Amino acid sequence: MFQVNENYAKLPGSYLFATIGRKVKAYQEAHPEKKIIRLGIGDVTQPLAPAIVTAMQEAAGEMGQAETFHGYPDYEGFAFLREAIVAGDYRARGVDIGMDEIFVNDGAKCDSADLGDIFSLRNKVAVCDPVYPVYVDSNALVGRSGDWLNDEGRWSNLIYMPCTAENGFAPEFPQEQPDMIYLCFPNNPTGATVTKDRLQEWVDYARKIGAVIIYDAAYEAYISEPDVPHTIYECEGAKECAIEMRSFSKNAGFTGVRLGFTVVPRELKCGDVSLNQLWLKHQEIKFNGVSYVIQKAGAAVYSPEGRAQTQEQVAYYMNNARVIREGLSAAGYTVSGGVNAPYIWLRTPKGMSSWEFFDYLLETANVVGTPGSGFGPHGEGYLRLTAFGSYENTLAAIERIKKL
Repeated sequence: MFQVNENYAKLPGSYLFATIGRKVKAYQEAHPEKKIIRLGIGDVTQPLAPAIVTAMQEAAGEMGQAETFHGYPDYEGFAFLREAIVAGDYRARGVDIGMDEIFVNDGAKCDSADLGDIFSLRNKVAVCDPVYPVYVDSNALVGRSGDWLNDEGRWSNLIYMPCTAENGFAPEFPQEQPDMIYLCFPNNPTGATVTKDRLQEWVDYARKIGAVIIYDAAYEAYISEPDVPHTIYECEGAKECAIEMRSFSKNAGFTGVRLGFTVVPRELKCGDVSLNQLWLKHQEIKFNGVSYVIQKAGAAVYSPEGRAQTQEQVAYYMNNARVIREGLSAAGYTVSGGVNAPYIWLRTPKGMSSWEFFDYLLETANVVGTPGSGFGPHGEGYLRLTAFGSYENTLAAIERIKKL
């Protein structure tokens, strides 16, 4: 008789955002007259920039002509997009990344989950706590996380690196030695960042112990402070120990379009084995590329018009972040984030748990956030709010919360 992957049964309940969706749906059905403002999931609300829409329309027209039709794309992505990425995201910052080190995907979440495929199950994984759930859950699905310890709210075989108010929500080196280290800066969910000097220390640490860093830079477009690095490859030696993931979802509003990329440097090796070539094999076997139309849209992000228009959108969302941060602070709440990232990390009041405060906000203010406990044990007692709503809804939500 066939058997299933028993690791799926170990997962504690539903995916965090699916649980939130069901709770909100149930409340809305019971109270159809209420206007709910969603500041929970990190989904954008502004339309695609005109330069991107024009590029998609032109590319769709090309697909309707035999002379310009495109079939299967290269597994790594079309050259025109990878060239734009190299020039716009790396060369412009003095970083040497080659086209053959860029792997285009249909959104960073997929590669976040799939990168573990090229690593041994014997590797010990370290994650920030709180953490973006996909890093943890994807390792749990293959058995690398161990068993779920329900009473402790954690996995038995993961190394949790506490990110607390005391350390500025940035992790310290773990006492137990890891093989794989997941880092995300600017951070989701806390909005925290690290300086270039501190990130260099992580690179030096990884090289010293022979670990690989899986670095999520999905929110680099929101960085405003000069000492915060936009890519881990600004650090010396990072190409020998780090894989970087990027996304078009938040910097260009591609949450419904789906596009991202992963950088796997040629210098990154396990002995004589090239991780760049392992990942290429992975993509050739398990991925069939991103459509020509979407990749042309991605290339338009790097055009002068595309850059200006998407930067306006980033500024729009960061103004929302300012409204949330300043409004809640003035109302006496303890908040962090919202400076280099579109997330505000809110301390729950009056000793409420994360889910208690989630329910309280939903039922009394009709505002949706994300319970911090869903991001890990040290997320308990916090709520994440996003700046991706409209300005009007953001302002209204904060006024509602201030009246509680």
